[in-house]
Amino acid sequence: MRIVFASSEVFPFIKSGGLADVSMALPKALSKLGHNISIIMPKYGNISNDTFKLKEIVRNLQVPVFDEKATIYKTSLLDTEITVYMIENEFYFNRDEIYDDYDDNLERFSFFSISVLELLKYLDHSTDVIHCNDWQTAMIPAYLKILYNNDPFFKKTKTLFTIHNLGYQGIFDGSKFAKLGLEPKYFHYKYLEFYGKVNLLKAGIVFADKISTVSERYAKEIQTPEYGFGLDGVIKERSKDLYGILNGIDYDVWNPKKDPYIWKNYDINTIDNKYVNKSELQKINNLPVKDVPLIAMISRMVPQKGFDLVIEILDVLFEFEVQLIILGTGLKKYEDFFREYGAKQPEKLGVHIDFNKKKSHQLEAGADIFLMPSRYEPCGLNQMISLRYGTIPLVHETGGLADSVKDISKYEDGNGFVFSSYSPIELLKTIIRAIKTYKNKELWKKIMINGMKMDFSFDKSARKYEKLYYEMILA
Repeated sequence: MRIVFASSEVFPFIKSGGLADVSMALPKALSKLGHNISIIMPKYGNISNDTFKLKEIVRNLQVPVFDEKATIYKTSLLDTEITVYMIENEFYFNRDEIYDDYDDNLERFSFFSISVLELLKYLDHSTDVIHCNDWQTAMIPAYLKILYNNDPFFKKTKTLFTIHNLGYQGIFDGSKFAKLGLEPKYFHYKYLEFYGKVNLLKAGIVFADKISTVSERYAKEIQTPEYGFGLDGVIKERSKDLYGILNGIDYDVWNPKKDPYIWKNYDINTIDNKYVNKSELQKINNLPVKDVPLIAMISRMVPQKGFDLVIEILDVLFEFEVQLIILGTGLKKYEDFFREYGAKQPEKLGVHIDFNKKKSHQLEAGADIFLMPSRYEPCGLNQMISLRYGTIPLVHETGGLADSVKDISKYEDGNGFVFSSYSPIELLKTIIRAIKTYKNKELWKKIMINGMKMDFSFDKSARKYEKLYYEMILA
């Protein structure tokens, strides 16, 4: 099959979150299955031509609707044969940030969406499936069905729209609808209108041939008022076209046996080497080097990730023999709180207000417990990474966390700790349960091994996507 993967961010070129990792790992896994995979993304100002060996292939590609032109660059994805096309427009993409709260985000990513289609036509790149990701690419299915509906070039092209996080929808003032180049009839509740505003993600849901999201559980959750963010009714109407496919991780990147960032490599047969990483992690965080449970948390500091719960329980938690290291950036109120608390409790809490690849690998390798108390989590990648590293995840029972972590108290092959009710007391009780279990070294090692045996590679996910692509093409 000829698959085009459209995404607003792709690792290693640019990254703000897990979408970038998926946009690298899934195409790699699909390519290994023998499919022709191309990636199309914006070329942001801070993507270096020299670093990534970008070659300019098209200058002044005319983009309809926006009356703008695009320059196209070409490179390859890491050490693969996957072609990556980057769409450059100085006005729209030469910015300090990828998204931010720019007033013209609707125009920026709608321009990108229609540029994808124009680029495919220019290259004469016949495509079986365009795989679109999140609201930034949601106008691709809409433009294909409306503006390019009678274009013979796209007669056999299908679209799959993947929702990575329904909490981010690309909602804009209704007055901006005219900028999309669509007839007024599409500013209607059946299409892009959403409580008087324009909702780009809704366009993807309405117009794509099929819809997927990043775990089976999340596919069910987003059809409920609690997790639907106002779109549960729209998603329910398309439930027969909705698929939940759990993301994976790239074991070429996340593998303690050959991880170049950690102090001592290890695998399931040399698991005791993990504790070399723990002691070194304690040292660089100025924590006492001793045998107490070391908890790690790597996350964007936003309410979705459960930081309010963590703040509520810290005073009581630190009455126990336990250490905590937090790595991440986000809302200023959370950053300030943990900086101040870390200064008060330097022997208990290590705080890193940044995003650092090396530190994230070292945390995964050195911690005993990985904390993910998210209120909702479409998929989550860190719990899968933690399992690979023998770091036991402690998670809220939601979305992909529920699909990948099994509580040891309920399953013989349990690989972590799970709390169901989203509350500070339930989180605290579950951490205390984990602390007590840590003292049983034999059981703790068993849980570690249960996790390390699991396969969350993208190879499994790619097989499911492959089956879905075939179903779309043959329909």
